Amino acid sequence: MTFKDRVKELINKALDDCSCLFLIDFSISPDNKITVIIDGDKGVTLQDCIDVSRVIEHNLDREEQDFSLEVASAGATAPLKQLRQYHKNIGRKLNVVTIEQQKIEATLEEVRDGEIVLRWKAREPKPVGKGKITVEKEAVIAFDKIKEANVIISF
Repeated sequence: MTFKDRVKELINKALDDCSCLFLIDFSISPDNKITVIIDGDKGVTLQDCIDVSRVIEHNLDREEQDFSLEVASAGATAPLKQLRQYHKNIGRKLNVVTIEQQKIEATLEEVRDGEIVLRWKAREPKPVGKGKITVEKEAVIAFDKIKEANVIISF
């Protein structure tokens, strides 16, 4: 078993212990720096990062392979990468860019069968006469058509 396979196995073991956590990304640099990015259905605490780190670190032998380890949460400004992240952000505003380069700033209303439903209000010219009216818009975007999506943080 390669070092990377062993690390992946240990990450899965750590995440199996807490089903509310899930892996976003992990990498191992040429100098054996292990970087693990996790997220959770209800967020990630410092203790979650410590627990995952301990499972990995205590099951690898530094005599066999020297390494450094960093376990972190995805962060509030990181792009959404997995469908599970969209579920936890229902009701929040997203900035979505599709692979066709369409940009949409809208509220995530629903996640279903590999697609998301966005709703927003837009000002459009009246069909008759001068002026504008506010209309409700909706877009259903397949998950594989999303180039990038970020949660908009508002205070």
